[in-house]
Amino acid sequence: MGGPLIAVPVSALAWWRGCTQSGMVVGDGDVRDDYDRACEVESLAGVIAVGEEGAQGLVLADEPASSCYLPEHQAFVRWLGANCEVDLIAAANTVLADPNTAWEERGVWETDGPAVLMDSVTAGAELGVAYPAGGGLPEQAPVPIRPGRWAVRAVYASPIEETSVGVIHLLPWSSH
Repeated sequence: MGGPLIAVPVSALAWWRGCTQSGMVVGDGDVRDDYDRACEVESLAGVIAVGEEGAQGLVLADEPASSCYLPEHQAFVRWLGANCEVDLIAAANTVLADPNTAWEERGVWETDGPAVLMDSVTAGAELGVAYPAGGGLPEQAPVPIRPGRWAVRAVYASPIEETSVGVIHLLPWSSH
């Protein structure tokens, strides 16, 4: 569906319902579903509730860009424009190393441990269910993150010619 993407703690996947027929964006209903709430995040990233038990998801909003998680930097990298993956990662490293990067503060994400990065349209319970007619499984990527509270900051930048990258950086809340 083109995103937005969301990182949901593995422990809360069953509570993420994704897009439903009663939702407003894709369905024919007038009740906001989880996908509607993810689509409402207008900035580069944002934190929203997952279920009713206090779990939170981190929405990577705006662009439906290919994305990955770099555990050594605790950062999500979004492919906005690059000739190759090497250029993209180099641009992300430049952004992360530059003390003058104009970060946008996007709140605090609390997680009890590892998460899954996925299209927010997909229900967490459907990640292991193949699409009809041999369409494969929904795309997902592991986010190996420690439990804790994380300050979320984000930026879109073009630090290298012909390369644009989105970076959503997680910092331990206590050191922020």
